[in-house]
Amino acid sequence: MSTRKANDYKSGVKPIWCPGCGDYAVLNGLMRAFANLDIASERIAVASGIGCSSRFPAFLKTYGMHGIHGRPLPLATGMKLANPELTVVAVGGDGDGFSIGGGHIAHAARRNVDITYIVMDNNIYGMTKGQPSPTSPEGLKRKAAPYGAQEQPLNPIMMALAYQTSFVARAFSGQVKELISLLELALQHRGFAFVQVLSPCVTFLDTYSLYREIAQPLPEDHPTDDLLEAMRLALVTETQYTGIFYRNTERPAYSQRLADVQTQATGTTLEKIFDSYHC
Repeated sequence: MSTRKANDYKSGVKPIWCPGCGDYAVLNGLMRAFANLDIASERIAVASGIGCSSRFPAFLKTYGMHGIHGRPLPLATGMKLANPELTVVAVGGDGDGFSIGGGHIAHAARRNVDITYIVMDNNIYGMTKGQPSPTSPEGLKRKAAPYGAQEQPLNPIMMALAYQTSFVARAFSGQVKELISLLELALQHRGFAFVQVLSPCVTFLDTYSLYREIAQPLPEDHPTDDLLEAMRLALVTETQYTGIFYRNTERPAYSQRLADVQTQATGTTLEKIFDSYHC
């Protein structure tokens, strides 16, 4: 049984989010998941992009890097490949992850990099004062969109499933017990684990009451190995299902594939490579 406590992972830097922000629950939930899994702080690395939620590395007593906008996945990939023994977590928001950083999700998924990507989705650009984000509801009016958002919002779960991500899940920051359990499973998954967390912004788009009503657990009999059924449930928008939509434990992680390549390449020299091209 683990003797570690959530506070063991807390740095001396205090979060500066707005009171009531859903990111507090995600931060505490992640620290509790680390403790429950008995992971040493020095065996964890956290990568982030830009935004409110991307401040995570400063608040955790682990290795970490607060990177540039939309780039937590390349950072996390580099961390994992440099030291495969690390537990690597990428964190960010919906603007960071699905706008400028959206192209990186596909490649992390196809490589099946052994990292956990937590996207705190508040459906708004919070740090830059409330512009519509890639997941904002259509028609949402804000100062930066006085006539309402004209774009259809992205469906993050459906997107991740379409890329055949090997672990796809959703949680709600207002359901902390379930959030912790899901994060534990994501951290233990060998491969790319994508976790969308509905994490309301109380200042610019308070969706707590909405998600308390429509965030419901996936059906108990949902087969998590059925990609098509996961997609069908992901297309349901009047209910925001929480839990594991899809999990594939058969695919090898990217670091394992590269280790196999290194084994095959052992003993190969430049002379042998050059000789192989001789006619």
